[in-house]
Amino acid sequence: MSTAPTAPPAHPTPTLEQLRVLTAVADAGSFSGAAKRLGRSQPVVSYMVTTLEAQLGFSLFERGKRKPVLTEHGAAILAHARRLCLLGDELAASAENLRQGMENELTLAVDLFFPVERLAALLQELSQRHPSVVVLVRSEPLGGVLDLVLRRECCIGISILTIDWPDQIEPREFGSVEFMPVAAPTHPLAAFKEAPPTSLSREYVQLILRDPGSLTKDVDYFVTGVRTWRVTDVGMKLALLRAGVGWGYIPRHQVEVDLARGSLVKIPLAIRPGGSSSYTLLHRVDAPPGPAGRWVMERLVAWDQ
Repeated sequence: MSTAPTAPPAHPTPTLEQLRVLTAVADAGSFSGAAKRLGRSQPVVSYMVTTLEAQLGFSLFERGKRKPVLTEHGAAILAHARRLCLLGDELAASAENLRQGMENELTLAVDLFFPVERLAALLQELSQRHPSVVVLVRSEPLGGVLDLVLRRECCIGISILTIDWPDQIEPREFGSVEFMPVAAPTHPLAAFKEAPPTSLSREYVQLILRDPGSLTKDVDYFVTGVRTWRVTDVGMKLALLRAGVGWGYIPRHQVEVDLARGSLVKIPLAIRPGGSSSYTLLHRVDAPPGPAGRWVMERLVAWDQ
């Protein structure tokens, strides 16, 4: 009479609490240090490690050492433990966000002229404060930001436009951006120390960003030239400016290096010689941002205060 093969003993799956104890011991370098970090007694910590070893079927720490030293198997398990503890933290944070009404995803539409360094610093802070919130950033020129917010493709917009906003939009101004007319040092307009007649300056090609906005595509901003070239990318506009193809307006923060190197120079104009404009935060009146979005907006408004 044959018998079925005996199945190997089942090992219970380690609990998240056991894995947290393992990582605490490894990080603290002692059982007593781990106990202090976790607010547990040392015997409890030692018991949980011993129980975990029994479940796994091998030792995690070398015996007979003054301080706990991971075995080869223990180091491998520690890597998994850290990952699972991180996932557990993210799960707990996500659950807390849901209890608080925190959004799981934050979508931002940002004008191409907004300083990317400032945005990156803000989002780095957001990632530390709300690690479970996923961020989507879409960069658009001019009215493209407004379109994304109106179509509900983005919750918050950061725009440089100064317009009468649609009734569906709740706007709030903050900060400022300084625009200046620039050209390559070899451009004819760069030779003038004082502003030439406007009839002369408008004969040269002016480089401008094409506006993809459905509500603003037929509106020109700071356009004085009769001859215009339109581009959709700031990088292309800067390349054409440096090549001497034309002149154009650009935020000072985007050409500070060029001005210092002399690859671009500020040119004098009789009209619209440059100036400052506020940024505007946008969101739909019927779709206000959640806690993470409100935090981002508050940080932006308070940045320069």
